[in-house]
Amino acid sequence: MVPVSHVLALSVILFGLGAAGFIVRRNIITIFMCIELMLNAVNLAFIAFSRYLGNLDGQIFVFFVIVVAAAEAAVGLAIIIAVQRNRQTLSIDDLDSMKM
Repeated sequence: MVPVSHVLALSVILFGLGAAGFIVRRNIITIFMCIELMLNAVNLAFIAFSRYLGNLDGQIFVFFVIVVAAAEAAVGLAIIIAVQRNRQTLSIDDLDSMKM
């Protein structure tokens, strides 16, 4: 059995990579993937604590996070496609206003 500390360390590393990518990158798709990486890191921590404590509360939270991530992916990708069609770019620096 894998110790909880190792799983939480992996979760922190994944969350850190996602946060660093969110701050450093300037492409909307890359930022979107970094947000998804951070959500999955949180899911991993929830599962680790749920297994360590022996109850299903963490797994229920994971279910809700996955539902929110799926809704975010659908809406986010629709917005990204609309921005790309109207602006012909996916760079954050070129998007200075919300006006299409």
